[in-house]
Amino acid sequence: MTSAPEHARAFVRCAYGHVRAKNVYETLAMYERSFAAIGERYFKGKSWPAPRDMADLYDNDGVFGALYGELYYRHLHAETTPSANERKGAWDNYCELFGIALHGDVNMQLPNAWLWDMIDEFVYQFQSFCQFKGSGKRTTEEKSELKALDSQVWDKASVLNFLQALVDKSDIAGVLESERKGELSFAASEGYDAQSSNVLRTLGYCAQIGICRVHALSGDFEEALKALDHIDLDRDGLFKKIPGAYITTSYHVGFSYFMLGRYTDAIRHLSEGVQYIDRLKFSSTRPQTLPLSLKRQDQMYAMIAIIMSLIPGQQYLLDDSVSLALHQKYSDKLNRMSTGEVRVFDELFSYACPKFIASATGDNEDAYKAQHARFLEAVAAHAVIPKLREFLKMYASIKLDVLSTLMEVSTDNLKVGLQAFEQGYSVKEWRGGASALDGEDVYCGDMRISLEGDVIRVEQLKKAKSAREFLQRTNEKLETALEDLAGAKPLIFKKSALAQ
Repeated sequence: MTSAPEHARAFVRCAYGHVRAKNVYETLAMYERSFAAIGERYFKGKSWPAPRDMADLYDNDGVFGALYGELYYRHLHAETTPSANERKGAWDNYCELFGIALHGDVNMQLPNAWLWDMIDEFVYQFQSFCQFKGSGKRTTEEKSELKALDSQVWDKASVLNFLQALVDKSDIAGVLESERKGELSFAASEGYDAQSSNVLRTLGYCAQIGICRVHALSGDFEEALKALDHIDLDRDGLFKKIPGAYITTSYHVGFSYFMLGRYTDAIRHLSEGVQYIDRLKFSSTRPQTLPLSLKRQDQMYAMIAIIMSLIPGQQYLLDDSVSLALHQKYSDKLNRMSTGEVRVFDELFSYACPKFIASATGDNEDAYKAQHARFLEAVAAHAVIPKLREFLKMYASIKLDVLSTLMEVSTDNLKVGLQAFEQGYSVKEWRGGASALDGEDVYCGDMRISLEGDVIRVEQLKKAKSAREFLQRTNEKLETALEDLAGAKPLIFKKSALAQ
C-alpha cells in the first residue's frame, strides 16, 4: 500500500467515524475545514492517496469508499488536468455513489453543503469532460484513451438520467408540494429528519438545480427554467440556505431569462444574487470558495450592465447598492454601449456567459458561436432604442416624417424602430406561477409611445423611487441581515492533530 501522510490517514479515520456515527456538524467541520487545509498543505498540485490505498482505514466500507472517492476525484480535477482514464474513474465513482443513494438502504445524515457539492461537482466534471473531448489540442494518446471509453461515460443523456432519477426516486416534487400546502416545512428543517436519512431527499432537491445548469450549458434555456418548476424561487427554500446552490441558481436562472429576452426577470434574479454574495463575504465558513463566488458576482454584474444598455431607463429596478456598484465597475463600458459600440457588448457577453457545451459529435467553439450569434441579434434589434429615447424625451408628440429627418433614417426604418422600442419594454414577468416560464405581460419602460396616423404620441411614465420606498427597502435589507445572523450555526472545532 502506498504510504500517505499521517494527517491524511487521520482525516480518513476521523471522517469515517463521524459519518458512521451520523455526527453532521463534526462531518461538516471535517469536510469544510480539514479536507481543504490538508489538501492545501500536502497535496498541492497532486492527488490525495487513491481510495484503494486508504481502504484499511475505513474497513473496506463500500459506501464510505465512494464518499472518499468523490473527494479524491474532486481534488484531482481542481489541482491537476485529469487524463481520460482518470475522468472515467470519476464517472464510475459517481455511478457507484448515486447508485447507492438510488438503490441502497442509506441511513446516513450528511451535511447539505457536501450533498450540494456532489451534484455541483458532477455537473462540473461533465462540463470539463465535454471541454476536454472537444479540444483540438489533445495528444494522440489522449485521443486513443477517449476512443476506448464507453459511449455512456460523461454522456449528456447519461448525466441527465442520473439527475432525473434522483429527482424521481426522492419524490422531492411531492415533498415541495406538501410544503406549499403547509403540511410540512422542508426548508425550515433543511431536509433533516431524525427518523430518516436526508441524503436522497437533498440530492433530489439539488439535482433539479443540476438539471437546470446542464440545459443552460447546452443552450436550451426554456428547459433550464422548466427544471426548477417544483422550486418556488421567491420563497426561502433550501437552495437559499446553501450558498453554492443559491449562487448557481441565481446565475443560471438569470442567464436563461437573459437569453430568452425576459429582462426584468433576469435583473431580479441577478440583482438578488449579487446582493447575496455581498452578504456572504462576511459570513462564509468556506473562504476557499469565495474567489469563484466573486467571479460569479462579476459575471452577473456584466449581464446587468448589458441589460441596462439594451433597455435603458430601468434603473428603478435595481437596488441602490447594486446600481452604485454597477456604475463603479462598468461606468465606461455603459457609456460606450449607450453609443452602440458592439465590441463592448461582445466583450461583456464573452465574460459573463457560461462555457457552453456541444452535442456528443459537436465542437464547443461552435456551441459558443451559436449563442453568441443569438445574442448579437438581440443587440442589433435594440440598437435603435438609445438614440430614439433621446429624441422622444424632448417631445409629447412629433410627426413621423419630422422625426425621420432628425434621426436621418427612412420612415420605414423608423417604424421598425418604434416597434422594437415598444416590444423591448413589453415583457413577460414571472409572478410566482406554476412555472418559471409563466408570466404576465408587463410594460416596464419609463415612457410609452403610440403611432396615431402620422403622429407619434409620447407619454412619460414616472418611475422615480420615493423616500418611503427607499426606507422600506433599507428596512427589508436590515431584517434579512439580522435573519442571516440569527440563522447562522456556529461550528465547534476540537483541537486535534488535524487542526495543527
